[in-house]
Amino acid sequence: MTSFLTMASGLKLIARFVGKVFPLVDGELAGWRQLAADAEPDLAAQALASIRDKRFHCLGGAVYSLYPGVDTGRFVRLVVALQTISDYLDNLCDRAGIADEEAFRQLHLAMTDALDPAGTTHDYYRAYPLKNDGGYLAALVAACREETAHLPGYGRVRPAALRLAGLYSELQIYKHLDPAVREEKMAAWGGRHLAAHPGITLWEFAAATGSTLGMFMLCALAADPELTGDEAEGTYTAYFPWICGLHILLDYFIDLAEDRGHGDLNFVAYYRNEDEITARLTHFWRRAMDRAGSLAEPSFAATVVYGLLAMYLSDPKTQAPLEGRVKAALLDAAGAYARLLHSLCRLLRRRGVL
Repeated sequence: MTSFLTMASGLKLIARFVGKVFPLVDGELAGWRQLAADAEPDLAAQALASIRDKRFHCLGGAVYSLYPGVDTGRFVRLVVALQTISDYLDNLCDRAGIADEEAFRQLHLAMTDALDPAGTTHDYYRAYPLKNDGGYLAALVAACREETAHLPGYGRVRPAALRLAGLYSELQIYKHLDPAVREEKMAAWGGRHLAAHPGITLWEFAAATGSTLGMFMLCALAADPELTGDEAEGTYTAYFPWICGLHILLDYFIDLAEDRGHGDLNFVAYYRNEDEITARLTHFWRRAMDRAGSLAEPSFAATVVYGLLAMYLSDPKTQAPLEGRVKAALLDAAGAYARLLHSLCRLLRRRGVL
């Protein structure tokens, strides 16, 4: 049960999030939009589309800029740059009519380079047919490296952050391949990792790798110069697979009907029926909340997990019959605080803030 203290602190956090952080995110995106326009036309189109259509991802990740001890302005710069790399590369792999494993692997070196400030950088477009982005991707990587290098405890989180970035990159490489080989490649990849994560399916593991939230949380921890490696690893295991998995399963859940109509890959579609969707999403919710309570700032962590339910389940796509029934069951399981945040997110959507 959520305590009054958690609810009060969570609502205060959300007020700061919407009032202070949203404008900072929009300011950062405006700067990247200006640089993206200098790329060759096809790359500019994908960069600008990712900024226009995926602002929601940057807004969500930027909640970590309010973690205790974090420099909010600098951290928003890091979140927006890293999330924009993720969203831009997703477009390059998904919307440009290209399905080349080597090209996707080379592009996604940008994710690990971004989180390895002392490491080397790479030619991300070496195997990709389009190349002249006007320095856009390199500038995004450089911004991330500058901000992570500024974090006093980053050396303690770097191994876990790179582990998450590596898993994320591997997912993106395989999931964008031709459908004729995609599932087999993903099964072979996921199967190598699954033994370390009992209690989840191959497709739930794959979903968990698709979240950037664990990377953001680890970077936020690194604002603490006294951070220990054990604290970083404990946060990694709280986020992966449970909080990260809940995040991306909800993302796929709201796109279930749309992806089915287009024949697109959707991890929630691997569940057998509505009852299994409800049971597994509820299970991930409960495990995410349990692990949130084990973290150094449990009220912050709980607000993030409640916020995931509220933000995704307030999407208009959840008004369809099946989605509506699953949504109702999840909100019932999560309780009054989740319903309150859900109502708040619906209001923000009606006002065009979300």
